[in-house]
Amino acid sequence: MKELLPYAMGFAGGAMIFAVSDEIIPETHRLGYERSASYGLILGFVTMLILDLILA
Repeated sequence: MKELLPYAMGFAGGAMIFAVSDEIIPETHRLGYERSASYGLILGFVTMLILDLILA
């Protein structure tokens, strides 16, 4: 199970980001752009992580 844990945590984190953007931030999902808003949020988060690794 130790080998599976990082992947499971990554999946759980991604699911939580989607749930937050879908349920808690409904303003991002107006006018039928639900997927675009969610993908934009995830892309922004990944970009932030990459920049954190590069600049740190």
